[in-house]
Amino acid sequence: MGEDIKVIVFKLGIEEYGIEVDKVQTIERMLPITRVPKTYTFVRGVINLRGVVIPVIDLRGRFGLPESEYTDQTRIIIVVVGEMEVGFIVDSANDVIDLNRDRIESPPEVVGGIKARYLDGVAKIGDDRLLIMLNLSEVLKKSEIIQLESLEE
Repeated sequence: MGEDIKVIVFKLGIEEYGIEVDKVQTIERMLPITRVPKTYTFVRGVINLRGVVIPVIDLRGRFGLPESEYTDQTRIIIVVVGEMEVGFIVDSANDVIDLNRDRIESPPEVVGGIKARYLDGVAKIGDDRLLIMLNLSEVLKKSEIIQLESLEE
C-alpha cells in the first residue's frame, strides 16, 4: 500500500489540479504584480511578498488555456522547487486532501488540453472526481523560463 500524501487542490476552469503540500509555501490572494519586460506572456511579472521578490506565472497561460478575469477567488500559490520560489496564479485554491500515492495513475497524452509532460499523473478521488497532479519541475523548466534567472541574480 502506497503512502498518503497531503495535496493542495486548485482549479483552472472546471479542472481540478493538485500540488503536494510540502512544495507549497503559502497561498495568497491576488497581489499587485509588477510587469517585467522581455519575458514570456505567461510570466505575469513579480510580486513583493514580505520583502521577497517572487516571479509569478499565470498557469492558464503556461498551459495554453484561455485567459480569464481575476476574481475574488483567484489565488497565487507560492511553490518552492529546488532553489526556485515561484507564484502560480490559479482560479481558486480551496481544499487540502489526503491522497494515497497508489491512486495516482500515469497521465494520458493530453488532459484538459495540457500536455502530459506537465503532469505527474491523474488521481481518482471517489467515483466521479479526477485530480490532475502537476509535475512542478516541468512546469518550471528553467530553459523555458530562462528570463526569470536574471531576476534572481
